[in-house]
Amino acid sequence: MELDKDVVRRILATHYKTDPGNRGPSLLTTIGHAKDSLWSVDLFRCESIALKSHWVMVVMDQHTRRIIGFGVRAGSVDGPALCGMFREATSGQDSPKYLSSDNDPLFQYHRWKANLRVLEIDEIKSLPHVPMSHPFVERLIGSIRRELLDHTFFWTATDLENKLREYQCYYNACRTHSWRGGGTPIEAPSSNVVDNINCRWKKHCRGLFELPIAA
Repeated sequence: MELDKDVVRRILATHYKTDPGNRGPSLLTTIGHAKDSLWSVDLFRCESIALKSHWVMVVMDQHTRRIIGFGVRAGSVDGPALCGMFREATSGQDSPKYLSSDNDPLFQYHRWKANLRVLEIDEIKSLPHVPMSHPFVERLIGSIRRELLDHTFFWTATDLENKLREYQCYYNACRTHSWRGGGTPIEAPSSNVVDNINCRWKKHCRGLFELPIAA
């Protein structure tokens, strides 16, 4: 008998009735309880100015939206390369308890799963063919493409790494987020407003972005 999310939803709707006065914790509350222990990982491809394909792994903390790091590889990716990219992206960071990933075949490599077991990380899979079940890192990738890669060229994997690292510093420390009350991923929401008279403009990502700071 084949089962999918629609079958499960119909069965629950018929045989399981929830208490109207008890809606349970929200998604944000659940994520909040997993602070510093739930990371998301995903992969995307981009092309250099020489039209050479590069794979990029991005790892983020779901609670703070902080970019943990990037792993870059030119050409194809196999199991050992995938583990190397993850090690590069998380260098200097403590391992999380849980790691959320989608159902990309690359994350099915035996070497990848063995590496997570060694690190004592439990992998949480998103729903197949449902991007909205993996929303935070998917949105981050969209921001990286719209704000950085669509406006700048890179030559080599090293050049791409350097530009992604600059974007990581800008995203974590300077780019404000509305859901955090105007705060950045590495700081608490702040109500301080920069004086629009006594301020200056600071450039980020080699002049791609300019933000006001107190003079």
